[in-house]
Amino acid sequence: MNNQKSVAVLPFVNMSNDIDNEYFCDGITEEIINALTKIDKLKVIARTSSFAFKGKDIDIRKIGGQLGVSTILEGSIKKSRERVRITAQLIDVEDGTHYWSKKFDRRLIDIFDLEDEISLTIAEEVRNNFGHFEIQEHLIEQPTSSVDAYQMYLKGRSFQLKWTPEGLNQAINYYNKAIALDKNYAKAYYANLQCYGLSAMWGYIPYDEAMESAINNLLMAKELDASLPEYPLSYVGKFLWGEWDFKNAYIHIKKVLAINPNHIDGLEALTELFIALGFFDMALPYANKLLEVDPLSANNHYTLAHIHYFQGLFDKALENVDYALTLNPELELAHHLKCFCLIWLNKKQQFQEFIHNTSLIEEKNLLFRLVNEKHTEVPRQIIEKWSRLSKDKTMLVPYDVFILANSHQTVTAFSLLKEMIDQRRGQIINYRQDPFLRPLHKINGFTDLHRSNLSSADIKSTKKDEEKGTVNVLDKDQIKKLKGKLLSYFKEDEPFLNPQLNLQFVAQVLELNNNKISFLINQAFDVNFNDFVNSYRLKHFKLIALDSNNSHLTILGLAYDSGFNSKTVFNTYFKKIEGVTPRAWMKANSL
Repeated sequence: MNNQKSVAVLPFVNMSNDIDNEYFCDGITEEIINALTKIDKLKVIARTSSFAFKGKDIDIRKIGGQLGVSTILEGSIKKSRERVRITAQLIDVEDGTHYWSKKFDRRLIDIFDLEDEISLTIAEEVRNNFGHFEIQEHLIEQPTSSVDAYQMYLKGRSFQLKWTPEGLNQAINYYNKAIALDKNYAKAYYANLQCYGLSAMWGYIPYDEAMESAINNLLMAKELDASLPEYPLSYVGKFLWGEWDFKNAYIHIKKVLAINPNHIDGLEALTELFIALGFFDMALPYANKLLEVDPLSANNHYTLAHIHYFQGLFDKALENVDYALTLNPELELAHHLKCFCLIWLNKKQQFQEFIHNTSLIEEKNLLFRLVNEKHTEVPRQIIEKWSRLSKDKTMLVPYDVFILANSHQTVTAFSLLKEMIDQRRGQIINYRQDPFLRPLHKINGFTDLHRSNLSSADIKSTKKDEEKGTVNVLDKDQIKKLKGKLLSYFKEDEPFLNPQLNLQFVAQVLELNNNKISFLINQAFDVNFNDFVNSYRLKHFKLIALDSNNSHLTILGLAYDSGFNSKTVFNTYFKKIEGVTPRAWMKANSL
């Protein structure tokens, strides 16, 4: 069953004459996705999974099923000179009906207000139909005073998401153009920081040069706006991967999630932190949450596979990593992990078929024999080869240590492992959990290779403090008082007869904000706003339908007179409550 409070935003279609405006449409789509993720309790599908359907003619209901959502937003954008036209519609994936649709024709300079309006409207419509959650007054703040700078930023983002050396370089170029147009554009500095940081980590730019540029951008961004989630996130990579300072990494991840509880990068970092610590019971819920909001991300399926692998659940890990590779056959770490699963499962034939035409075939075969055939002799040429390659910090997987650890050369393996830990070499952060390194656990000094400054007790204590801090929007006495006021208003004024009645109108009459009236209806009546209003409309319909003075009116006419503004909504709600169609009910109840 799909999560009812959920939405996927599909890539807006470029209706402009200029094909180059594709970046603009994709950027606006991502901005709306990011805005909606700020709402706690609303499931919003991440960009990776939403964009998997770009350019594909697939039935909305099928997409909804794959993504596990109740609603889908789709639309188009036409940009010309200084104006932008956006057409958007929110669709029920169950039957394909439209909850809401609208055309916007605005000046390009008003794009931020437009993004905010669309995001708020979508959130409101989901809440009205599926139940209460809190919605902020604004979901998008104007990040820059220059629309031209914003367009440069969106162009940079389109290149950054390619995650290639050329893409990151182009992204930096456009982010710098954005900064040149608006020197106070904090998000552009943060984006530059990320590009430089990744280029340094992946060896695309000389490390010292890239890190100097990254730090310069961080210092500028920090001065301009330290309230963005990008600010604490900037320190996460430094503390987690650079220094293995797990306590400070955890503190900064929590700061990211305090700003946006659904921040994808924050959730990914928290999952990786728990994996590094060996806290798999804590990592699994976050890994599953990532898959819930981004089910078509190969990286997320790889992460889940990684957890199962470290748990010794090699069959489950193999299943997860196989699916990851169907989504992205080029995911290098997934290739290595599948190889390791096949080794531990002793699936020789499948292993041989899989490693065919891959790199490091000799090393992989040797590792297989060491684990499954107790082969203890490591050829000298292999040792010599790895002694040359061991200084290559871009090597993702330490085959040299794995091979030596599972031979008679555990002392040499331990020495290499210690060196890699001192260097903070990428995936070696998980050394305590890796099954290939179990022979080293008994070596004196293994437990002292790195001591974590973060315990599970520290994490659980933080969670308890957060739970204590949660409060209801209204207390019991307020709910009781306002419930009576709401019932009186609906009985005496019959606002439900207005087909355009919305939550905001009711909130104004009761002198409450939208969040409070939504919470009130949810708590006091255990229904969403639309079902609450439609219950009154249905009651009114049944009353006037049985009145002989109205016998000349059609069923649909009676429905409209009762406040329903859609034939589909009326029929669907009627059958849901009464269990029969309106026509069958009329026939059964007519004298």
